[in-house]
Amino acid sequence: MILLMTSATLLAASAGGMAFTYWQLLDSRRGVRVVNAHRMAANSAIQKSRMDLLEVRNRAKLLEETVTSGASAVERVHKAISATTFGLIDHFSRDDEFRKSALKARETHDQTSRQIYRGVRTTNRALHILADTLIISKAEKRIVSKSHKKRHP
Repeated sequence: MILLMTSATLLAASAGGMAFTYWQLLDSRRGVRVVNAHRMAANSAIQKSRMDLLEVRNRAKLLEETVTSGASAVERVHKAISATTFGLIDHFSRDDEFRKSALKARETHDQTSRQIYRGVRTTNRALHILADTLIISKAEKRIVSKSHKKRHP
């Protein structure tokens, strides 16, 4: 009888120990899932910040490329229209005086156009520098403030 009671007690103790171990296993798994979710959220926030900064830098680079690429698409189209118009006048004009007058008008037009587009490019460069400074500084400050808030809650 004592043997049976001892066996039953040991069996109950081992069942309780196994139940407690199983409960700890489940609790540990839940804890790991929570930690993993927090890790993924933190990595996601870091990646989002990196992507935001990369997007700002890419926009600045694109703006810089369009400003420094020389003749814009509008300028090229304008030059093509101008060349076509003055070329047709030169080709079909029978009057030499009219042709000389058209050539002088073309030279004046081309010089004025160059000055205007040079002014536009200079203005665009200045705006690019200003935009670059404002946009990148703002984005970097935003990213730094986000990371600072996370470190110091």
